[in-house]
Amino acid sequence: MSETTPEIKQEKEQLNRKNLVRFLQMSLEILPAHYASQELNRLTIVYFIVAAHDVTNELDKIKNKKEIIDFIYSLQILPDSNDPEKNRGNCGFRGSPYIGNNWNPECEPVESLKHDYSHIANTYVALALLKILGDDFGRINREAILTSLLEMQLEDGSYSSQVIGSESDMRFVYCASAICGMLKDFSGMNVDKAVEYIKNSQSFDGVFAQGFEQEGHGGSSYCALASLKLMNRLDEIDNKEQIVDWLTSRQISGFQGRINKVADSCYSWWVGASLNLLDSFHLINESCSMAFTFSCQSNYGGFSKVPDVHPDVLHTYYSLCGLSMAGYKGLQEIDYTLGITKRAASEPTVFD
Repeated sequence: MSETTPEIKQEKEQLNRKNLVRFLQMSLEILPAHYASQELNRLTIVYFIVAAHDVTNELDKIKNKKEIIDFIYSLQILPDSNDPEKNRGNCGFRGSPYIGNNWNPECEPVESLKHDYSHIANTYVALALLKILGDDFGRINREAILTSLLEMQLEDGSYSSQVIGSESDMRFVYCASAICGMLKDFSGMNVDKAVEYIKNSQSFDGVFAQGFEQEGHGGSSYCALASLKLMNRLDEIDNKEQIVDWLTSRQISGFQGRINKVADSCYSWWVGASLNLLDSFHLINESCSMAFTFSCQSNYGGFSKVPDVHPDVLHTYYSLCGLSMAGYKGLQEIDYTLGITKRAASEPTVFD
């Protein structure tokens, strides 16, 4: 490991909070031009920014929480006010107001729009954001979301991202599991089928891939393990030692997502959280992991994927989660199943 470990002086291994907060605040107000292509994922970008504020105990820096909550609810797709069957399976959250929907943060009954479909990942981040911001889910249409989830599940147990069809893989199984977990209701999922899909997605080396006969990966392994934990079915995996061995072998300074790849700051979360779910995080070299993560810290604030490139909000958040798990002081503890702080995960809702 010493051959690949970046030589980073101890004094540099500290969080530049001033620049980080400035980076996050700037990102909440205006983003660089290259984010324009991510308009459909605007809600996800907000999630990374707000969640990063939370894990660093800087949530009080966000002064417009109510406006953000209203923005989130304005993106909820509700059953058609005249014929709920008309858009059955479409309900949940869209990623931005790109479709031209009317501003409706109070979630009053409205007629559905043509081509207006929820996305399973946006529904996950919407609920996670509301938990972070302390909302009680009072305007959530739980029944419509769970009905739509069930429509998105395929015969093999996996999920499409939208009811109209898309790629289907472990990412969306996780999103469905987390949505059901936050809504305290797993009627939006055939759990037995989902568990079977996860088991069938184990690769030859024992870890989890995105699907059947694909390559094992740190990210899909996290999605599989967290889903099983949320379903209370993690004990059904009988090769945990093999999985732990593969996961710990991904540390080459920081962590790589799969064999023969470079270290990437976000995998301190994906691989680290997977090890935590298996009660094996203590097997990694925490100081080495933090050293790599801090080598990705930008002078502008935030963290990048690898050293010496521009920071982005995704790698900033997951780097902070990795630092939290490694024991860096001053950061909130993370809920390994939901991908938000334990504080946020414990926020009460009307469904508790």
